[in-house]
Amino acid sequence: MALSTASNFAKPDDAFRAIVEAHRGLSDAALVLVLANHIGDIAVLNEAIALAKRRMLDASQQQQQQQQ
Repeated sequence: MALSTASNFAKPDDAFRAIVEAHRGLSDAALVLVLANHIGDIAVLNEAIALAKRRMLDASQQQQQQQQ
């Protein structure tokens, strides 16, 4: 199974809102562990982690460029 980066939600804004709301009462690890277990594929999990790290790095670099 390959990592799906296209939205799989009929209402992506509702999904985002649910995650943000859930995060307020959970530790970062709690939700991540439940979702990682649901994925159940270490290759997909590693791909998702790498993508998240790249996106954070890209966002950080863009922010630094805007500050210059």
